[in-house]
Amino acid sequence: MVLAIAESERVRGTTSPNPPVGCVVLDEGGQAVGFGATQPVGGPHAEVMALKEAGAKARGGTAVVTLEPCAHHGRTPPCTEALKDAGIRHVVHAVSDPNPRAAGGAKVLADSGITVESGLLEREVSRGPLRAWLHYAHTGRPHVTWKYAASLDGRTAAQDGTSRWISSETSREEVHDIRAKLDAVIVGSGTVREDDPALTARDAGGIPLARQPLPVVVGMSDLPAGAKLRHTALHLRTRVPDEVLDALAARGVVDVLLEGGPTLAGAFIRAGRVDRVLAYIAPALLGDGPAAVLGAGVSTITDAVRLTVEDVTMSGPDVRISAVPRT
Repeated sequence: MVLAIAESERVRGTTSPNPPVGCVVLDEGGQAVGFGATQPVGGPHAEVMALKEAGAKARGGTAVVTLEPCAHHGRTPPCTEALKDAGIRHVVHAVSDPNPRAAGGAKVLADSGITVESGLLEREVSRGPLRAWLHYAHTGRPHVTWKYAASLDGRTAAQDGTSRWISSETSREEVHDIRAKLDAVIVGSGTVREDDPALTARDAGGIPLARQPLPVVVGMSDLPAGAKLRHTALHLRTRVPDEVLDALAARGVVDVLLEGGPTLAGAFIRAGRVDRVLAYIAPALLGDGPAAVLGAGVSTITDAVRLTVEDVTMSGPDVRISAVPRT
């Protein structure tokens, strides 16, 4: 299953609105003979890719897959049929499919005599490459990660407005890697006017990566004539988070990174539309300067948006914190 998760992670950002599923096929002796991951929309699913690589060695073997195999006819035939036709005798999946149109694969397989097990490394898959898609399947909304960098005393820039660079080079390179695996990156029109970002995903040498997210600008005002995003971004003329997310969902966007300034972050927090916070905290003190968020709707300590910390790791000299709202 760890190998299947790695296959899933490898294609994250390329399959939306379909889930980035990973699959490993084992032969009768338990040796891995086929690896596969979901292809872009219209292409084969993970199970089909892994079975193709395994060939005749799949007969009598086991399929280990991150998501319950589908049992419906969509753009491609059901994976349950491919597994049965290949002679697979055992299927292990991490997460049951929440989509009622695609669910039921486990029962179909079991009814055909295939042994089915569910729940192996479910938490790792649900918090890993399938996190955003599972949220999208349950809510119909893209999953929003608010990413920000700040000093140890919570400032995103110095008093004079300078902000390059608060976080370390290691953190900045990591963020570019994250962008390359997402469907869209959102900023506000104010950030475009002040910082003129490109919102591209680049390698350590500054070269754009092959996979780029959709740049999205939120706000009512026109973008400056010379702005990098003027002719490349989707400009949504609204300040309402749900309107932004509805427009992106209509485009098949599943996984979103919110990188806007403190006002935009506050609007999404106030609306309850931040599903994960990814904070890069630099070991620096700035004293005065802008805060990371404004207008979040918190006026007293009892209104605080409480989070559950999932992970704390070092990113170069910075501390990276991943946290989700408490449920």
